[in-house]
Amino acid sequence: MLSQRKAELILILTTLLAAMGWIFSKQAVQGLPAFGFIGLRFVLASLCLLPLCYTALIKTQLKYIAKAMSVGVILAGAILLWVHAISVSSTLGEGAFIMSLSMLLVPLIAWPLFNIRPLNIFWISLPFAIIGLFLLSFEGNWQASSSQMWFALSSLLLAFHFNFNGKYSQRMPLLLLTCIQLFVVGVLGLAAALFFETIPPAVDASIWIWVALSILIATSLRYAMQTIGQKFCSSSIASIIMLLETLWVVVLSIILYDEAMPINKIAGGALILISLVVFKLGSHALNKRAQLKIL
Repeated sequence: MLSQRKAELILILTTLLAAMGWIFSKQAVQGLPAFGFIGLRFVLASLCLLPLCYTALIKTQLKYIAKAMSVGVILAGAILLWVHAISVSSTLGEGAFIMSLSMLLVPLIAWPLFNIRPLNIFWISLPFAIIGLFLLSFEGNWQASSSQMWFALSSLLLAFHFNFNGKYSQRMPLLLLTCIQLFVVGVLGLAAALFFETIPPAVDASIWIWVALSILIATSLRYAMQTIGQKFCSSSIASIIMLLETLWVVVLSIILYDEAMPINKIAGGALILISLVVFKLGSHALNKRAQLKIL
């Protein structure tokens, strides 16, 4: 069994893999339709995991497989809405901010769903995180657009998925849960591509390299690690850690695309780190106080 500290380290690494997925996807959709790319990426990623969980699949009851598939439907909705929002958005700054809010919604949704009340320290760290995310994503102006609604819906579904994924990770083999969800996302992505997109006549060979990286690193490995981390970590701390994804995206964009690093992005990144430190130190203090009461 993993300790919570190791689970937190796994989630930190997961955020880096997720951020790399943004880069891989940005490159891949230059030559492939968005829904088709998502469908291909997730179906093949699930097939990569299948040999590792085939025995568990045979032994698992159908009702648990159905529940895992239902969680996959939620994830599919979030990802397909996100891809659509990107395709109709003229600027990604606002979208990145809205999507990042999904992780802050996780403890708030867990409260009515599973009667898990957020720790008091969450409310203290929350303002640092919100202001940090806004500064990190702000591009100089805020323009109202229809894409913001799609980003918001995607963000809400992602928060629901994070909660249900954490719940079922306690009841099912982790790789099997991940494999089933990825397969459902892939099938629904391919179905969306069939109805709304056309297959390009030719695809450059370099595009397939980005597709392969997306499949192996940003999907199979990323979602497997996220599910493992969620199993051994509380939803509150897991959601705060996942905010690092936005910070990594900015850092990778600066390194790979020579994007500027104005003072607002530096301040935003610092505030996100401060929110993590505040939450972690506060949680540690609460745990110590609880242990002293027991003694």
